[in-house]
Amino acid sequence: MNSNYYAILMAGGVGSRFWPVSTSDFPKQFHDMLGSGETLIQKTFSRLSKLIPEENILILTNERYNHIVLEQLPQVKPEQVVLEPAMRNTAPCILYASLKIQKQNPNAVMVVAPSDHWIEDEHAFTQNLQQCFDFCEKENALMTLGIQPTFPNTGFGYIEYNKADSNAVKKVNQFREKPDYETAKHFLEQGNFLWNGGIFIWSVQAITVAFEHFQPAMNALFLQGESIYNTSGEASFIQENYPQAENISIDYAILEKASNVYVLPATFDWNDLGTWGSLHEKLDKDDQNNAVVNATVILENASNNIIRAEGKKLVIVDGLDDFIIVDKDDVLLIYPKGKEQDIKRITSIAQNL
Repeated sequence: MNSNYYAILMAGGVGSRFWPVSTSDFPKQFHDMLGSGETLIQKTFSRLSKLIPEENILILTNERYNHIVLEQLPQVKPEQVVLEPAMRNTAPCILYASLKIQKQNPNAVMVVAPSDHWIEDEHAFTQNLQQCFDFCEKENALMTLGIQPTFPNTGFGYIEYNKADSNAVKKVNQFREKPDYETAKHFLEQGNFLWNGGIFIWSVQAITVAFEHFQPAMNALFLQGESIYNTSGEASFIQENYPQAENISIDYAILEKASNVYVLPATFDWNDLGTWGSLHEKLDKDDQNNAVVNATVILENASNNIIRAEGKKLVIVDGLDDFIIVDKDDVLLIYPKGKEQDIKRITSIAQNL
C-alpha cells in the first residue's frame, strides 16, 4: 500500500432523522442500520482500508464519541482519533486534521469521507478513489467524487461541470445549492450536473494552501499550534482554541471560492442514508415493498413500510402503507414516511418530555 495515502473519516454527526435509533449519545454511524452485521463506521473503515493503510486513517469525531470509536474499531490507535471539543461544521475539523497529517507526511494525498454513507460496489469506489489520488499527485487540485443523479432530488446540493469537457476528470463550473423540484429537473435535463456526495480528495499541500488563501483567520488560529500537533500538548491547545473557529462548511469556506476544483463522476451506486426513507430504498424488500431490520413480522394489508426492532421482536402490522415503524428501548415510533423530515422536530419535543 502507498504510505502517502491518508483518509479523514468524518464521524461526528448526530443523525437526528434516524431517531429513535440514532441519538446524540449514540448516533447512526455507530449502528448496524442495514442489518449487515457491521456498523456504518465499520463498513466505511473497511472500504477505505482496501486502498489506504489502516494506520493512515484518521477518525474525526466529537470527543464524546471517542470510546465508541475505539470500541468499534479496535485496530485503530487512540492517536488516530481526532477529537472535536465543539461542533463547528466541516471546515475547521478538516483543517485541523490536515495540519496533523502535513506534519506527519508533507507528501500526503487524502480523501475526506463521511462515515455513514452506503456504497454497494466497493471495487468501483476503490478504482474511482485511485483515479482521484493519481490526479491529485500530479495536479494542484481540489477534487470531489460527484454522484450520478438518478432522479431530481431536492435534498442534495449539485455540482455543475463543463459540458464540453471530454476528460474523465472534469473542471467544476460551480456548486449549486439544494434546488426546488423544477430546478432539479432542469439540472438533470442539462446532463452536466452531479450530486454533491461530500467525498473530497486532495493533496495536503493543496488544501492547506487553499485555507491560507481563503480562510486566513481560521488558518492563523490553527497554525498557532503547528509545533505541538501530534504531541502531548495538542489536546490542551485544541481544547482552548478550537471553539473559536468559525462554524462553516468546507463547501462554503473553500470549494465555492477556489478555481482549481475538479470532479470525477462516480461509477458506484451511492446513498447518503440521511433518512428512514433513504434506508428503505437500499434494504431488501418483500413483494409488498416492506423492508424489515432485526424484527420478526406478521404483515397483513401492509405495504411500502420500513420496520425495525430490537432483539428480533415480533411486530404485527395490519393496514399500514408507507410508514416508518421503529421500536427502540422505551420509544415506539409509528410515523408516515412522507413526513420523515419532521422527525428531527419530533425528536426535540420528545427529549423535553
